[in-house]
Amino acid sequence: MLERFHVPEDVAVRVPQEDMRASVEDIFDKMGMPNEDSVQAADVLLYADLRGIESHGVSNMMRAYVAGFGAGRINPTPEPKIVREAAAVATLDSDNGHGLVIGPYAMNMAIERAKNYGIGSVSVTNGAHFGAAAYHAAMALEHDMIGIAMTTGGVNVAPVGGAKPMVGLNPIAIAAPTKNEPPFIFDAAMSSVAGNKIALAKRLGVNVMPGWIAEADGTPIMEDSPIPDGYMMLPVGGTREIGAHKGYSLAVMAEILCSVLSAGGAGPFRRAGASHHFLVYNIDAFCDVDTFKDDMDEYLRALQDTPTAPGQDRVVYAGLPEHEEEPERREKGIPYHPEVIEWFKSITGELGLTDRFA
Repeated sequence: MLERFHVPEDVAVRVPQEDMRASVEDIFDKMGMPNEDSVQAADVLLYADLRGIESHGVSNMMRAYVAGFGAGRINPTPEPKIVREAAAVATLDSDNGHGLVIGPYAMNMAIERAKNYGIGSVSVTNGAHFGAAAYHAAMALEHDMIGIAMTTGGVNVAPVGGAKPMVGLNPIAIAAPTKNEPPFIFDAAMSSVAGNKIALAKRLGVNVMPGWIAEADGTPIMEDSPIPDGYMMLPVGGTREIGAHKGYSLAVMAEILCSVLSAGGAGPFRRAGASHHFLVYNIDAFCDVDTFKDDMDEYLRALQDTPTAPGQDRVVYAGLPEHEEEPERREKGIPYHPEVIEWFKSITGELGLTDRFA
């Protein structure tokens, strides 16, 4: 994540991950979720925070989830059911269940199908926000499989040349296993920057960068700027001249695979809440697993050994910075903005729960 989105160390409140995890579980329990589901949901959020993916950790998401429960948008005790299936594939109605719980449930379904058929795919309809897509994709790694996860984000991205939001943020993640190197784990929204990072920018009082957002009339903002009222997100690439048609089309692809494929409509015509899509490749069905991992290690080491361009310190690949960040956060605690800790103190007091940060 870009440095501008990290909480400055001089104001950060370091919290042991165990304390934050316990507080999140307390809140989910209070929302009416079974404790087993609360533990699973907390794990998705703490995965993000431990790996430095603050945009999808507790800072932004917990208040949204609490509001979702309060408004009846999230069902704390869902009964997900398969509504259509054929061998390696299935469509799951999640009964408005929390995406942090239904996402892993559906990914496990895809993994089991991949064990039997070499590939497994599950589409989910009638759902809710599922957190960091990387968490779900990475579940395949321990099974020597490649995992892909995607979801429909909020419809607030303008199509290239458009003056109205018509496309979702629609993050896509892929995780591929390795033998000795940290695994490749890519996770990105198909907007120029994740929508939650705009919330982080507001909290931290920092400008947005060129090509991230557009004015209310659709004009791309192409300089460092404060966040204007009525802004829209831009697709990856920002403008047509620098590739926005690619990000725009990838976002539409995710819209098709997640929402249309599960019979939920698309973009502003969605009629089934959030939709997700999970895809798993069983490597052993395609090639020798050891050969695959050796080839991955060789390639990822070579990427790191690439000569650097002027002014650059190193070359990394997706998943490596997060892998390096996690041990420090486990040891020293996760850095949170004071405003986030104050929110937790306020909501736990309101709900009559233990203040884990006293």
